[in-house]
Amino acid sequence: MSYLITIAASVIAVLFVFIPHELAHAFVAYKNGDYTAKMYGRLTLNPLKHIDPLGIVLCIFTGFGWAKPVPINPANFTHYRRGLFTTAVAGVITNYIIAFIAYPLYLVISVYALPEIEAATSLYYLVSFFDRIFFLIFLYSLSVFIFNLLPLYPLDGFRVVESLTREVNPVRRFLRNYGYYILIFLVLESFLCDKLVQYTDLSIFEYFDILGYVQWFARNIIGFPITALWNAVFGLPVGI
Repeated sequence: MSYLITIAASVIAVLFVFIPHELAHAFVAYKNGDYTAKMYGRLTLNPLKHIDPLGIVLCIFTGFGWAKPVPINPANFTHYRRGLFTTAVAGVITNYIIAFIAYPLYLVISVYALPEIEAATSLYYLVSFFDRIFFLIFLYSLSVFIFNLLPLYPLDGFRVVESLTREVNPVRRFLRNYGYYILIFLVLESFLCDKLVQYTDLSIFEYFDILGYVQWFARNIIGFPITALWNAVFGLPVGI
C-alpha cells in the first residue's frame, strides 16, 4: 500500500513541480517581448502541453528529470541578454518558491494530523497520501532547482551559459551538442548506482552516484534556509 501511495504521490508531485516551472519560462519570455511560447500554446497550466514523457518518468523513479523545453526566440527579446537570462532562471526560482510553500504544508500534516489518526485506516492512508505529496513536491522542487542549473542542453543552466557567452564559444558549442547525452548518462548512472546499493551489498557504488551528490546538495544546502525557517516556526529541530 505504501509503495502505491508513493508512486501515485510522485506522479502528482511531478506535475506540481514541472508545470509551474515551464509556465514561468513562457510567462517571463512573453514579458520580455517574445510571444513564441504563447503562439505554441505553452502559456498554460495544461500538463499535456508541458510533459516530456522520458523526463517525467525519470523524475518519478530517480528524482531527476525535465519537462518539454519552452520554445523561445531570443531575437524577439527587448533586451537580448537580460531576456535570455531572466527567462532561463524563471523556472528554478518558481521551483524554490514552491518548495518554500510545500514544506510547511508537509509539516502541518506530518506533525499535527498523522499522529492523531489511527494507523491502517482509510483516513490514515488518505492523509498519508497528501503528506507524501507535499514532501515529494518539496524534494522534487529542490532537485529540479539544482538539476536544471547544470550547464547542459536542454536544461536552464545551458540557457544561462547562452546569455553570458558568444555563439562561437567552444565550451558552449560542446554543451549544446553533447549536453543531452551527458544528461541521460548521469541520470541512468545515478539510477543504476542507487539500485546496486539498494539490492546488493555493493554499498561502495553510493560513492559513484554523481547526481546523488547533487541531490544531497539540493536538499541539505539549497533547502536548508527553508527547513531551518519553518522548523523554527513549528518548534522543531533545525534540519529536515
